[in-house]
Amino acid sequence: MNDYKEKSPTKKTNKGFKVFSIFVIVIAIIFAGAGLGFLTASLNTKPGLIDDIRPPASSQIYDINGKLITNIHSEQNRIPVKLSKVPKNLQEAFIAVEDARFYQHSGIDPRGILRAVWSNITNRGVAEGGSTITQQLAKNAYLSQEQTLKRKIQEVFLALQIERNYTKNEILELYLNQIYFGQGAYGVEAASQVYFNKNVEDITLAEAAMLAGIPKSPNYYSPLNNLKASQDRKNVVLSQMEKYGYINASKATEAKNEKINISTKHAPTKESNQSKFASYFVDYVTQILVEKYGADAIYKDGLQVYTTIDMDMQTAAENAMAKLPTYRTDSNNVRQPQGALVAIDPQTGYIKAMVGGRGDDQFNRATMAERQPGSAFKPFVFLAAIESNMSPGTILDDSPVSFGSWSPVNYNGKFNGKVNLRTVVENSLNVPTVKLTQEIGVDKPLYYAEKMGISTLVLDGPQTDRNLAMALGGLTRGVTPMELASAYGVFANQGKHAKPIAILKILDRNGKVLEQSSIKDSKVISPASAYTITDMLKGVVTRGTGTAANIGRPAAGKTGTTSDYKDAWFVGYTPNLVASVWVGNDNNENLAGVTGGALPAQIWRSFMEKAVQGLPNRDFNRPDGLVLDSTSMSLDASEKPKDGEDKDKSTDPKKEQDKDKLTKDADKNNTKTNSETKEPVIKNNDNKASNPATSANDNAGAAAPPPLDKTN
Repeated sequence: MNDYKEKSPTKKTNKGFKVFSIFVIVIAIIFAGAGLGFLTASLNTKPGLIDDIRPPASSQIYDINGKLITNIHSEQNRIPVKLSKVPKNLQEAFIAVEDARFYQHSGIDPRGILRAVWSNITNRGVAEGGSTITQQLAKNAYLSQEQTLKRKIQEVFLALQIERNYTKNEILELYLNQIYFGQGAYGVEAASQVYFNKNVEDITLAEAAMLAGIPKSPNYYSPLNNLKASQDRKNVVLSQMEKYGYINASKATEAKNEKINISTKHAPTKESNQSKFASYFVDYVTQILVEKYGADAIYKDGLQVYTTIDMDMQTAAENAMAKLPTYRTDSNNVRQPQGALVAIDPQTGYIKAMVGGRGDDQFNRATMAERQPGSAFKPFVFLAAIESNMSPGTILDDSPVSFGSWSPVNYNGKFNGKVNLRTVVENSLNVPTVKLTQEIGVDKPLYYAEKMGISTLVLDGPQTDRNLAMALGGLTRGVTPMELASAYGVFANQGKHAKPIAILKILDRNGKVLEQSSIKDSKVISPASAYTITDMLKGVVTRGTGTAANIGRPAAGKTGTTSDYKDAWFVGYTPNLVASVWVGNDNNENLAGVTGGALPAQIWRSFMEKAVQGLPNRDFNRPDGLVLDSTSMSLDASEKPKDGEDKDKSTDPKKEQDKDKLTKDADKNNTKTNSETKEPVIKNNDNKASNPATSANDNAGAAAPPPLDKTN
């Protein structure tokens, strides 16, 4: 009898699995031990929490050529205050918006982290952050701002160590005295005096909520810089306080409606720079640094910041803006009208010059002011037409038309009958532009504007930009000079959009590179479409509404003037530089007849004549195989705009149109004429112009453009 028995395969498998499991456990123990050692070492780098604050060092801001622009340092405006002097509602406001489980956790809050991550994943926004108050205290007071794993680990373990050594009230007191509120104010007492001219113990619930909302982005939410954003943020804080039971709905509503008096008595004129040169740009860069690395990084950690600004171009921009006349000085001692200028390299997105206003106020009109663009928005309509296979020779109808109670007219109240698209562009004719928008659909111009960098469009809600008033620049919110310049850069850069960049690289005080930028560009329209728009906009400068901007070398641009003279624009470009100029009053009063073809065009020319010196004098590259029609069909000299006039002066479409009917008409046309965007085949050198009605029929049934992003 054979005593030999074959071993079962199942037993072999079980034995192998046990061996593998033991191996995994051993490896896990080894890694856990190594990790514990690393964490211990990280903790040991912080023997004394309070005594380990490094002495402050000035930060330096350099231009693109390595020239020092300014040193940044700040004598901290910090007035320590005991927690007993801090109103309970201010303490609760911070807890509600920053760390709702402050009194329950032990320094870190996994539940809060998961909630913040989930809100980001679902794009619902984050009313409160994932970092606890204790973590923020550890990060801002005791750690460098470099984004490394070691620093993150130190933050977590320092938070745990702080919780072991201090009571919750002591932690909250340290935090409220440490955080930055903008305007050079550190801590709640200094912030209360700067913004409300009162001691913190005397502030109201509404004022407490406003203060609690500022540290999320001190420059942006400062009521001295951006009152509306500050008020909106205050309301978010009040809603959080109501959510967590600190106040009832009645008190929340009352505080939301309370009018807060903002003081300017203690506000510094410029908190961030020693020199007024490029002050708005320096503040813009400072805001970026504060939001990314914290206020202490820029004011105390000795950063070396290399930027995209060109000091020669910046000088030219400031000198050009200085030519803007002063008609009056407002109640805040700010000269009016105000203006802004932004210049960008269209190929790289580098911001080469920035003027955010005149004077020492901190409202950067180049990046923060959302103003109505008027006819400067029309190129997005013209682009949509070109992408719908129209051409500069396409014939449009310039005759009377009404949409409900709104009847658009041209600058002089006259009509010109049949005109081609090139003539419409050069002379900024309103009526055919509106009719063109009705034909191609309102969504197409908005789609391209958004793709090209305009982020302020309102695409959803009870009042949106999806109406024909948009064709003449009648927008719900408006646009900023920065974004309009960036968008026009697509035309100059053969259809590619390069996102604006202000910072090239950042070094710490020891010369270690903290970050280095890279050019982020993407193709958003075809080179053929970009060149076709440019070719028509060149005519604006040489013989249309923008002749005051002629610099004697190839350039293209567009004027913009709102119907009530509240805003005047000129946005123009050469192959290597794009610049936008805006002029207007801060309080939206009219400019007494100033048009985009006058002062803004003159300022643009004054800047560009200096800025392009030393740059290659070349024309725009025409894509191979693209043939444009040679017929311009210009109006008679007597019919051309005078002094750069390009506005619809008879009516205000945003106020007088029948919105319901207009939107209904536009939507009806959208379903009929929205066509798939594609590279146009433009071969009209035989002077044959397409018929708009025929074009619409040819496109009937084609696919709609990609859906608009409805987020704001």
